[in-house]
Amino acid sequence: GRKPEGFDIDLAEMVAKALGVKIELQQVTAANRIPYLLTDKVDIVISVMGLTPERAKQIMFTAPYADTHLAVYGPKSANVPSAAELGSLKVVAAKGTTQELGLAAMNPRANIMRTEDDATAATAYITGQADLFATNSLIVPDLMKRAPNKEFDLKFVIRRSPAHMGVRMGELVLLQWLNSFIFFNTMNGELDKLHRKWLAAPMAPLPTL
Repeated sequence: GRKPEGFDIDLAEMVAKALGVKIELQQVTAANRIPYLLTDKVDIVISVMGLTPERAKQIMFTAPYADTHLAVYGPKSANVPSAAELGSLKVVAAKGTTQELGLAAMNPRANIMRTEDDATAATAYITGQADLFATNSLIVPDLMKRAPNKEFDLKFVIRRSPAHMGVRMGELVLLQWLNSFIFFNTMNGELDKLHRKWLAAPMAPLPTL
């Protein structure tokens, strides 16, 4: 299969190198990434995770490392300037994600097709099983490369949702180290390089925790 690649993979490799440890990548979904952390299957979650007070009861979040937003994408021809105007159009989203919950809150009557994970949601949109796709802006550039004949036109933003790393409750030393790592790599331009490589845009100033 394809070697996993992307913003989060590059970042995970930078973290491992700076820690001086051998990286062991574990693929996660939005539904299992917190359980994987809580059951010691992984030590750090780096998967465009947005912070919510609900999630913060279970794990600890680092400072944000990427300024991303949750949004609905579709073909240029689809005229959907807001969630209220979705009508009967089918939007695919990974269940339990902030984008799925956010979209349902914005329009309780929205026709949402819920999938196990983001990859399945992307495939459903690319193969025409859904009219629109709700996702994190961080993964869209990679999808555009993989499906060049599919349009990923931004329809409307659900909300701004910076990406954070997550660690287990009480892992304060690791949390502080990761925050120092994020600070250092923001200052030296390395995170900006990742933004330019994967998002084709410079890193924007991020709010702090």
